[in-house]
Amino acid sequence: MRFFKLSAIACVAAFGVATAAEAQATKVGIGISGWTGFAPLTLAAKAGIFEKNGLDVTIKKIPQKDRHLAIAAGDIQCAATTVETWIVWNAAGIATKQIFQLDKSYGADGLVVRNDVKAIADLKGKTVAASAPGTAPYFTLAWFLKKNGLTLKDVKIVNMEPGPAAQAFLAGQNDAAVTYEPYLSAVREKPEAGKIIATTLDYPMILDTFGCTPKFLEENPKAAKALADSYFQALEMIEKDKDKSFEIMGADVKQSGEAFGKSAAYIRWQDKAANQKFLSDEIFRFSDEAAAILLEAGIIKQKPDIKAIVDDRFVK
Repeated sequence: MRFFKLSAIACVAAFGVATAAEAQATKVGIGISGWTGFAPLTLAAKAGIFEKNGLDVTIKKIPQKDRHLAIAAGDIQCAATTVETWIVWNAAGIATKQIFQLDKSYGADGLVVRNDVKAIADLKGKTVAASAPGTAPYFTLAWFLKKNGLTLKDVKIVNMEPGPAAQAFLAGQNDAAVTYEPYLSAVREKPEAGKIIATTLDYPMILDTFGCTPKFLEENPKAAKALADSYFQALEMIEKDKDKSFEIMGADVKQSGEAFGKSAAYIRWQDKAANQKFLSDEIFRFSDEAAAILLEAGIIKQKPDIKAIVDDRFVK
């Protein structure tokens, strides 16, 4: 009888441990920047959406030029970045897969120039501030120049991150700069310093996605689905309570809710329906054109298998 009681107690204890283990949130590190388009991820963290969905998320602000290094080192398992950047990372041997789309830039990324520059073609021989090769601003510059008959070799590039690039431009440094919201608005507000000569309204080529390592996706498919669902739920929260959501997201980048709202006007977050459409077709057509420009610019040596770096299971 005593043996039975001990066995029963042991079984209950074991069951309790198993239940606790099952209930334990999946830990995941996510690398992002202060880009307005990524802000719903911050909202999902601050508003407890990730936690509610069984995730223990740590968001780390890591410059885009270093984000793949953090993935390779195992410091983070997932990241947010532009579609072409995933091409660059995979071409460099950093295996990752995109699992959902975050946003599309509608004027939130742009090229700012001095007021005497009349056209992008006039930048030949001039100095342009842009992030390092393999980043979205560098790719933006390559894209804009190509569409106007120039290449990266036609300008002098100073590698600066988007925030410092905008600040330097406003301080009178460099002839031009590639930056994005919320920093682009700083130039909008000081027309005497220069002007925005082109944005993604003119050249729609900044598409942001969220992705993770194949190892993380293979070992944590439920968590991957929860990440996608959390993002979509954050968008629903924005729709229901825009003011509160903007305050939370703005505070993360030291903006008021009102100022954040102005920055957000230049992007379009992508819901589940938009994701299903994008990941079934558009992402592949865009990636092919992006890869061609990356090859021409010497940013990648060979094009990776585009279909192998997209996994649409988690938006279905």
